[in-house]
This record gives sequence, structure tokens and C-alpha cells, in this order.
Amino acid sequence: MRCPFFMVVTSCLCGLCSCFFDDKRKPNQEKPPIAATTASADDQTAIITHRTVELSTGVRLHLAEAGPPSSSGASTVLLLHGFPELWYTWRHQMRALAAAGYHAVAPDLCGYGDSDAPTVAYPGQYTALHVVGDLEALIDDVLAGGEKKKQVFVAAHDWGALIAWSLCLFRPDRVRARRAQHRLHTPERRAEARRWAQGALRLFRSWIVSVCFSLFSLT
Repeated sequence: MRCPFFMVVTSCLCGLCSCFFDDKRKPNQEKPPIAATTASADDQTAIITHRTVELSTGVRLHLAEAGPPSSSGASTVLLLHGFPELWYTWRHQMRALAAAGYHAVAPDLCGYGDSDAPTVAYPGQYTALHVVGDLEALIDDVLAGGEKKKQVFVAAHDWGALIAWSLCLFRPDRVRARRAQHRLHTPERRAEARRWAQGALRLFRSWIVSVCFSLFSLT
């Protein structure tokens, strides 16, 4: 088992390297092409387009897309960002997936970027059921391309990985395959934390018994 501290240090170093060696473009400089309808097939795989869609749940999500559309029969890869990130996290992977013939879709999740952000007066709208419901509506309303019960590939990072786990648990019929980075499955983590807590409690009880025995032996 790897040391958690080593994993944290490695993740921080990777983030610093990406800041120093990444390109100088900013997220708002990625704009939809003016003449996307006249672009060739090779050009379309390198272009990231943007649009805002309103789902049947009433939520408006900002989408970044690359590659052939779902209506052409291409497999869809749904990319879920972490905290505090946006679709921009996946810009390099989107171009690579598009070049391989996939339809790459990276939304700004609810509460991030140009997507709707329900007010704090309604915190219930950010539950796992609501977020997964938004993703299900996104798959059905926007990405299905006329296909019923469409399945998508899901790749997720950090906080988005928790949402991906919930999507697999609640709607496994919509997920073809899943890849999560930097986040363990929550029940597994809770079980590990419970084992640590139980061990610490047993150690504390043993210490209390030894202290009490020592005090009684001195009297």
C-alpha cells in the first residue's frame, strides 16, 4: 500500500509542473469556431466547441465538446472535473480522444463555471441524487443522438470521481466503463476509517486499564 503522504506530494508536484510548462492560453480563449459547418473532418477533431444546454431537470449546463457527434455513431466519453476546476482540466485529453474517433464531452458541473449554480438556500439540489439526475438528463437529452438507453464512457478526477461512483451505483445501465483518478470508492474509505477508529479505541481502552491498575497498585 502506497504512503498517502507520497501520493499527496506527487500530486502537488504534477500540478506545479503543469502550471509552469503548460501553454499560456486561458480558458476563456477557447472559443467555438466561426465556420464549424465548413471545417473538414480532420479539423473538427482538433476543435473544442462550446454550448449551453437546458436539461429536463431545469438545470443549464455549459458543455465543451470535441470529436464527431454522437449522432454519427461515435462513442461518447463523459469527462467530469474535480474541485476547484472546470472543463478546461480535460482540454488535452479531449483533443486526443477526438483524434481517436470519440465524442469527448466535458461539462462544467452544477455550481461551477458557466453552468447554473443553485443558491445556498436550496442545498438539497447538490445531493448525489440531484447531480446524478443531471448527468442522466444530459445523456438522454443531449448525448443520446436518438439512441435509447445510451451508454457512455466516464472518466473523472477528484470530486468528479465521487460523482462518477454515484452514477455507476445509481444508473449502471448508462455507464459502459469508468475511470476514476485520485479518489477511492467512498464505502471502501469509510470501512478503512472505521477499522482505524476501532483500533484507536481498543488502544485507548487498554491504556485506561493499565493506568487504573497502576494507580490501584500504588495505594
